[in-house]
Amino acid sequence: MNTDISVNGVAISEAAIFQEMQYFPSESQEDALNQAARALIVSELLRQRARALEMDTEGLSQDEVIDQLLQREAPVREPTTEECERFYRGHPEQFSSSPLVEARHILLAAAPDDVKERSLKLEQAKALIERLQSNPEQFAMLAQKFSACPSKEQGGSLGQLSRGQTVAEFEAAVFRHDHGLLASPIESRYGVHVVWVERNLLGDLLPFSYVEEKLRSYLRELAERRAIVDYLHRLVEAAEIHGYRFAQDGSPLLQ
Repeated sequence: MNTDISVNGVAISEAAIFQEMQYFPSESQEDALNQAARALIVSELLRQRARALEMDTEGLSQDEVIDQLLQREAPVREPTTEECERFYRGHPEQFSSSPLVEARHILLAAAPDDVKERSLKLEQAKALIERLQSNPEQFAMLAQKFSACPSKEQGGSLGQLSRGQTVAEFEAAVFRHDHGLLASPIESRYGVHVVWVERNLLGDLLPFSYVEEKLRSYLRELAERRAIVDYLHRLVEAAEIHGYRFAQDGSPLLQ
């Protein structure tokens, strides 16, 4: 990267860029240099614009300078109730309580890298499923006899589970199943599972009044981020910047 950079005739020294690199840890020196140079260019653009507007920025952080500039040149409008309701209706999954599943299982333990043992346990699981299809009342007895999970003492019961409480491969299967014995075993890092889903409870949509305040705050923050990005892009486009080309850099203007 060219380190001979100027912004509207104001030079940014190579020493300043290397000094700024400490704030941008990266896998490569080139990437760190790019991020440091971009940050210094943006800071210089903001200082220049603030001076042009005769703003008093003494002692202000970059974020505070941006806030003052946005208030003057790109004010963010408060989201309306109608906009909040429209977002709420369009994204119900974001405003629903966590789904729950109530399940039992029989864990046939096998290490992930033990191919032979996992193959044996998979066949055993299939045999257990075939037996349970004819005799579902035997699940608790078979769990106590064969399961390697402490839940065997409760007939294999795992109680109610929400997302994130179990390993991903197990969770993906049980949350897709409505009720009853799964027709195929589930393989996980712990082994092979025979699973019975007691209940699968979908999450309930929370009332709009309950989420309105947080939703309004989220939409306001989203609008502010967009305003910052748009404003900085306008500053970049209007400036004479030598030694650095934003168009070839896919990184955001601010970290």
